[in-house]
Amino acid sequence: MSASRVKSRPKMPAPMPDLGGGSTGVAQNDHHPSGEIVHGGPKQFIRFVLFMAYFWSCACTIVLSEFVGIPLYWINKESYYKNIALAKEAFGTTITCMTKWWSPTVIRISGDESVRGQLRQLPDGRLECSFPERIVLIANHQLYSDWIYLWWIGYANRPRMSGHVYIILKETIKYIPLLGQGMVLFNFIFMSRKWSKDKARMAYRLGKLKTPIPGTKLLRPMWLMLFPEGTNLSDNGRLNSAKWAAKQGLQDLQHQMLPRSTGSFFCLNELKGTVDYVYDCTLAYEGIARGQFGQDYFTLRSSYFEGRPPKSVNMYWRRFALSDIPLDDAVEFDVWIRERWIEKDAFLEEYMSTGRFPASQDLESETKDSEGSTVAIRGFIETEMKPAHWYEVFKVFTVIAGFGVAVNLSARFWHFVRFVVTVVVGIAIGRHGPDMKYCPKELDQDTTRIRSLMCRAETIVQILQEEGTSLPNYLRKATPTNKNADP
Repeated sequence: MSASRVKSRPKMPAPMPDLGGGSTGVAQNDHHPSGEIVHGGPKQFIRFVLFMAYFWSCACTIVLSEFVGIPLYWINKESYYKNIALAKEAFGTTITCMTKWWSPTVIRISGDESVRGQLRQLPDGRLECSFPERIVLIANHQLYSDWIYLWWIGYANRPRMSGHVYIILKETIKYIPLLGQGMVLFNFIFMSRKWSKDKARMAYRLGKLKTPIPGTKLLRPMWLMLFPEGTNLSDNGRLNSAKWAAKQGLQDLQHQMLPRSTGSFFCLNELKGTVDYVYDCTLAYEGIARGQFGQDYFTLRSSYFEGRPPKSVNMYWRRFALSDIPLDDAVEFDVWIRERWIEKDAFLEEYMSTGRFPASQDLESETKDSEGSTVAIRGFIETEMKPAHWYEVFKVFTVIAGFGVAVNLSARFWHFVRFVVTVVVGIAIGRHGPDMKYCPKELDQDTTRIRSLMCRAETIVQILQEEGTSLPNYLRKATPTNKNADP
């Protein structure tokens, strides 16, 4: 590796992530973890307009492409699911471009030995993962935007998995105009938080995800994304989690909320035999002090319009084999997932103390210091969200553009067929008379027009040669525009 100097862990002030170590009762000050506002009012407005124009044009196109493909469900289910996967992949590309242009941030990644060799940095600085095509992905829930960064991991994976992401969400989200319908067609799983109602719904959706492709034993790719805490970290959530821990006599967490095990236990049991691994991601955002929460700082306006996204998004990855998880007993599973969250709490404590998650022995990354010199960092990958190729910006429009071309070509072909049939019938009438037994009645009513068409048909080759034009162009010109026109 070409580098002016190498250091295993850069010396820098330790950032304070969104750890939420309990409610302190201290009012938050106006200091933002990402510093002062970068873009003033007029520029914010311009960024807002451009953001909304890009996002909604992409969102409308994606949802329209989903609706256009609905008839495929009754014609060819595999084509239907492929169309949905293309729409999902387009959305994954959309959020990658949005984050690159409006909310760029450093993404710092490491993992333990279980993911060794599955994370690497490409020569152009992009991340490449090699996670399996079917996994359950769990993570602590710091911000509403956590899913954006996790979806991007699917985009960075080889094979690309951004078209096969499934997320378990609150039921209220599906009622968001347009976006909610798009997520329903994405086959996301919506939960009302009433297990008596959610169990049957989840069983149905998970049954679809573990059903082989018709005529084969192959399963469709699937990344099922779960947030066992149930909601993102907040003051109220931390208080409720602490109360529950005290009531149940459990160890409370300092930097997260206690995970809920019922839904995760059910999901893993339903998918048992079709998924081999659970991938766990521990997330932390740079700059949030203890007792404060990322949702209060990293809003849509702050991150995308004011120019104050998180200075870094930090991920620590682990992998667990389903065969090692106690799925035969709900109580044992509850203990298992709580122990994993206690371990995650320790990782977050290390991040708070050092500014980094534990390093990976097999990872190296290059970055620039304040003087512009190349610095090699061992143990981490430092990268950013960005599209692999510039032309992927337009990928979102490919499905609907293809449909439009197909409709246009079909209309032109039908127009051509109708005209050819009319000409052939006209020739037949001219030779056999308008009273022939197989002559359509509607053509009998306009004998003059038919005879004129017949005359043109008999000399069409000569006319084409004289005018030097093609048959399709001539046919369009030759077609009468109305009944009163002289053909």
